[in-house]
Amino acid sequence: MSVDTQRETHKFQAEINQLLNLVINSLYSHKEIFLRELVSNASDALDKLRFRSVTEPELLEGASELEIRLIPDAEKGTLTIEDTGIGMTRDELVKNLGTIAHSGSREFLELVAQRGQKDVNLIGQFGVGFYSAYLVADHVEVVSRAAGKDPQAWKWASDAKGSFTVEPAERATRGTSITLHLKADQKEFLDEWRLRSLVTQYSDYVNHPIKLQVQKTTGEGEAQKTETKLEVVNKASALWQRSKSEITDEQYQEFYKHLTHDWEVPLAWTHFRTEGNQVFTGLLFLPKNPPFDLNTPQQRGVRLFVKRVLIMDRCEEMLPQWLRFVRGVVDSDDLPLNVSRELLQDSAVVQAIRKHVTKKTLDMLEKLAKDKPEDYRTFWKSFGTVLKEGLAVDTEYREKLGALVRYESSREEGLTSLADYVSRMKEGQKAIYYVFGESRKAVVDSPHLEALKKRGYEVLYMTDPVDEWATQGLREFQDKPLVSAMHADLKLEETEEEKREKEQRAKGLGPLAERMKDVLKEHVREVRVSDRLTDSPCCLVVPEGGSHAFVERLLRERGRSVPRVKRILEVNPSHPIVEHLKALQEKEPESPQVTEWVELLYDQALLTEGSSVEDPNRFARRMTALMTQLAAHSPVKGTHTPAGAVAAGPETPTSEPKPTEGAAVAAGPETPVRPN
Repeated sequence: MSVDTQRETHKFQAEINQLLNLVINSLYSHKEIFLRELVSNASDALDKLRFRSVTEPELLEGASELEIRLIPDAEKGTLTIEDTGIGMTRDELVKNLGTIAHSGSREFLELVAQRGQKDVNLIGQFGVGFYSAYLVADHVEVVSRAAGKDPQAWKWASDAKGSFTVEPAERATRGTSITLHLKADQKEFLDEWRLRSLVTQYSDYVNHPIKLQVQKTTGEGEAQKTETKLEVVNKASALWQRSKSEITDEQYQEFYKHLTHDWEVPLAWTHFRTEGNQVFTGLLFLPKNPPFDLNTPQQRGVRLFVKRVLIMDRCEEMLPQWLRFVRGVVDSDDLPLNVSRELLQDSAVVQAIRKHVTKKTLDMLEKLAKDKPEDYRTFWKSFGTVLKEGLAVDTEYREKLGALVRYESSREEGLTSLADYVSRMKEGQKAIYYVFGESRKAVVDSPHLEALKKRGYEVLYMTDPVDEWATQGLREFQDKPLVSAMHADLKLEETEEEKREKEQRAKGLGPLAERMKDVLKEHVREVRVSDRLTDSPCCLVVPEGGSHAFVERLLRERGRSVPRVKRILEVNPSHPIVEHLKALQEKEPESPQVTEWVELLYDQALLTEGSSVEDPNRFARRMTALMTQLAAHSPVKGTHTPAGAVAAGPETPTSEPKPTEGAAVAAGPETPVRPN
């Protein structure tokens, strides 16, 4: 059978076509990074082979060298990147290079669309670095032979015009060769000096030899001869095994880029070696921006090496989940080369390494926060929500994490630490106060803060869902308890006179409080006098064991079955609306107006705590009726009534309209009532 009859033509998936069009027509800067990406892929193929050869030594038969070769051919205008790694079968070539099954091309396209970005810098992060070949080539051929007993090699070829071909090929040993037919204006990448400098810049720390094919001329006259040979052009040694004094910041940064395919330099890094009961080396990096797969469970962890052999690309056992943003390598001398995930989970050695790596990471964050607060704010914006998960699940690190968390507050714009909050606490203040809600805007004028603000107390604004559990895990900081301004157990310092006044107000509210309990018996568990309200008529507070309304709503939106916990309704007896209701209740104990107003106040309290009202149409009708009455009782021109003011004086005679469903009824036109 001829080669032509064995050749198969396949169409690229739609996303691959889009990606190729983007690479060829829109992405233009840093075209030289194609070499970084292809060398990195070759290095991964060698790592996979070396790992499998631990238990399958026969895979190395026929070619024991693990290396990468760069072969320029000026006559043909081609550059070949070749490795002796794991190789690919026919099906793997089709799947890996023609579909999105194992790449992030869709995510990459979405990111480019969102940012309007016309740059190739991030392409490697999404597993689509191979396609950067088309930045410099108009035709690409891949010949690969999988490691193992199958001697058949396969050739993949495409000019990126919607399709690719796959056919049998010849290759003496396992591995992959990628041949780039360079565009006419990209022949600079055949120059020996150019290739050397690119390897030094981007791939010097690849842990395998990168050999460049060069021509060397020796002798003179008739004795002169030209030889073709391969020269190693990278250091080919593990960066993390070198002494810190030998490594520059630029070298650390380039290694990070090689490791993560992230074009941005890291915010910080830590390099350490531990000797004693366990011997291991670590090099950890703190990214600047979150990767697209940050919250994908299987994508967390650092690279695990054992005696310089890559064992796992993402070893999640080395760091807790709440540090899943950390990238880096850990190289152990004490673990066996054939270590499995099951053994890692039960290994005392791994637990000791994990504890040390976690401590080193937190130390790195503390140093960044102290020395470079602007960079730490960048980190917090990207990863603060993830870090706070640790407070909810890992009490061992409660103190360190408490020092690292940042919140917005009522004191000033921007973020503040708990330590700074404590340093600003007023004399006599016994707790760290916070309020919980969807955003700063949603909580800044919360009625729950009124008494705290009156006392001059600072309040932290917590706007991440995880804060509900993080505060429960932290509980206190520097011996100061964390107290929610929305919880029922808020206890503010009171003088003896204030206590007596509160008791008197509670007694005076008695009949109205009983009526409110009766009206709202299906919704609240208790009605009581508030000492946290100064300007609002009432608010709902969270009983012991309950969750904040914002969290309950989010959980329900995500399909979780969350029972509605009955709140406690706190009432401000000094508010004009409450005074009016009290007078109306005394005058007409069975008045339907009291019921209407109580229900309206309850709906208002639901909204201010971040809940939704059960019957928004009924609430809207009540508000319309209220505004209609306001318009009917508005004064003549030349006088002024505050917007939203409602008549409330019980002694003022008025012809009261008959109450209708949804109508809140005013009791008199002359005494204004402040709305909330």
